[in-house]
Amino acid sequence: MRESEIEWHLVWHVVRMGGEAYKFKSTNHRGVSDRVVCLPNGQTWFIELKTKGGRLAPLQKVFAQDMEQLGQRYACLWTKEQVDAWVATVSG
Repeated sequence: MRESEIEWHLVWHVVRMGGEAYKFKSTNHRGVSDRVVCLPNGQTWFIELKTKGGRLAPLQKVFAQDMEQLGQRYACLWTKEQVDAWVATVSG
């Protein structure tokens, strides 16, 4: 499965929940997550999407650690099933 398929699966779910899944590219900071997800309950998530067999680049690992230290919500999702599980967690 391609990463883009997992990404669109995430976007579809977020829109159905009434949220937005912004595609984000930072010109000054490499390693920033693929999507910034804003949910109607006020939650904001930084979501990195990968496929099975993929790997986080070193700068993506640094970004994940930075988000944890800042108390931000971050997730790295590798499959559609993980997207589904994430959706169940944040919508319930």
